[in-house]
Amino acid sequence: MDPTIFQPKAPGTIIPIADGEHAFIPSPLPPDWTFPADLWPLLAEAKQQLGLLEGLGRTLPNPAILLRPLADREAIRSSRLEGTYATAKELLLFDLESKESTSESDRVNEQREVFNYRRALSHGTASELPLSTRLLKEMHQILLNRVRGKDRAPGEFRKVQVAIGATSRFVPPPPERLLECIDPFEKYFHIEQSAFDPLVDCFLAHYHFETIHPFMDGNGRVGRLLLAIMLQHRCGLSKPWLYMSEYFDKNRDDYIAHLFHVSTHANWHDWIEFCIKGTVQQAQDTIQRCDRLRAVREEFSQRVTNVGGSIRLNQIVENIFYSPFVRVADLPARLNVTYPTAKADVQRLIDAGILQDLPNVTPRTLYAPDVFNIAYDELDNE
Repeated sequence: MDPTIFQPKAPGTIIPIADGEHAFIPSPLPPDWTFPADLWPLLAEAKQQLGLLEGLGRTLPNPAILLRPLADREAIRSSRLEGTYATAKELLLFDLESKESTSESDRVNEQREVFNYRRALSHGTASELPLSTRLLKEMHQILLNRVRGKDRAPGEFRKVQVAIGATSRFVPPPPERLLECIDPFEKYFHIEQSAFDPLVDCFLAHYHFETIHPFMDGNGRVGRLLLAIMLQHRCGLSKPWLYMSEYFDKNRDDYIAHLFHVSTHANWHDWIEFCIKGTVQQAQDTIQRCDRLRAVREEFSQRVTNVGGSIRLNQIVENIFYSPFVRVADLPARLNVTYPTAKADVQRLIDAGILQDLPNVTPRTLYAPDVFNIAYDELDNE
């Protein structure tokens, strides 16, 4: 790491470490920075969009209609930022039946990584633990279970020096200095009076976590998991409606550059502006996606009625919004019916134009293209 690029106003300290290298130790939050007047209109817009999103979410008869696709998108996008690529189709099929990898290059490895991210997200959002280092460690352990990085101290803070980038572009604190960074950071989760809006605090904390880089592997993903949970808790959302990884992935060069420029130049303005713009975009996208899913749900209800609806058919359709993939073989146990009855129910949903066969998949699997296209759209086309 080149210490000369860090300006005197940088929010931290450069220290020498082994082999002539240097590391950066960030100053505790909050930063010595005043939220600028030119960002107030943008912040107000973001808060308005969050309010609209929360209001819309509260009116959903079944929040899973939106929450499951959002969590899947977050898992896929956050993993892509780290070079792990699994499609929505692969994730949904893996969820129906997980497989074991046969080699290092097996696609199953990447599918499990994304699946683990969703598991860690579910654990973090459902946990009764407060935001804490203990919760971060638990999510980290889930994230690295049986995948790349499983031998890199899952669930434990690192005891070795690490560097970011092939040329050690950035070197985070040495392991012996981690606790002095982590302890005040954990306290900041629960600060009662802050000089900043809660939304801004979330993005300050995200920068700080990524800069501390407390784990040997998986820091980027854990940092974005933490951000998702903080956005819910600090912004007063009843559910985790907002995720940022899609925006970060679409703008990954800017994402990385802004984080780096905070460390080198204390450029909080551009980092926070970037994040607030992303909040507006992600909230608007989620609102539009939710409106479309609700419309499809109402249309499906009418289609089911037209083919002689039943409680069982409505159960299958409702579950489609949780996962748009359906295996006939799974339905008898779920619905407590015989296989011929389940097969007949599926055929009625095919006749209603709700389900289609998913080609080249064994055992027989069907999907709801109307739901899949709204919930996952471009994820399988990029």
